Amino acid sequence: MMTSFFDQFASPSFLGVPLIAVAIALPWVLFPTPPSRWINNRLITVQTWFINRFTNQLMMPLNVGGHKWALLLASLMIFLITINMLGLLPYTFTPTTQLSLNMGFAVPLWLATVIIGMRNQPTVALGHLLPEGTPIPLIPVLIIIETISLLIRPLALGVRLTANLTAGHLLIQLIATAVFVLLPMMPTVAILTAAVLFLLTLLEVAVAMIQAYVFVLLLSLYLQENV
Repeated sequence: MMTSFFDQFASPSFLGVPLIAVAIALPWVLFPTPPSRWINNRLITVQTWFINRFTNQLMMPLNVGGHKWALLLASLMIFLITINMLGLLPYTFTPTTQLSLNMGFAVPLWLATVIIGMRNQPTVALGHLLPEGTPIPLIPVLIIIETISLLIRPLALGVRLTANLTAGHLLIQLIATAVFVLLPMMPTVAILTAAVLFLLTLLEVAVAMIQAYVFVLLLSLYLQENV
């Protein structure tokens, strides 16, 4: 019996060994491996079509230099979607509800885009800190504000993904608990609440995919500024 609704976000362990590593590695085991045959099955065909469409959409605004990130961003997108979707199953753990994991993804990738910009075009990268035509008295203030907004980007990436998934899981658990409590006393209200729970679950499936896409899309926009 859980003592708190937030206990579902605690990292599970077995014999003192944290199982978050298993939860992170499991999605890669589930992906189908393309065979050496010319004709693939339907699952691999759909997977290939989705990856190609997503990669083309993501790389379209970037120049040729940014296309080197296609494999990394596409892999991250599929990885996040799979983890988020698996976390909606009963008796599972969602690693992306942990801020530490999301920051572990956000900080290195954001820092890589900043380093690329400083190395390839330092003048343009530093120019983002000061908009053109700024009055002279406002220059120091704007530089400080733009620097803070630049440094807060990885935090926003990690917190956005964590907060959206955590809120969704809490809502599902609250409404599911209400269904079990109301069922013996008011069956009609419990059935209506169960219908709301079903709709909320569909919404959370969409949120799980959209948040993974937003995470990767924002990284591509940061990359677009620096390549």
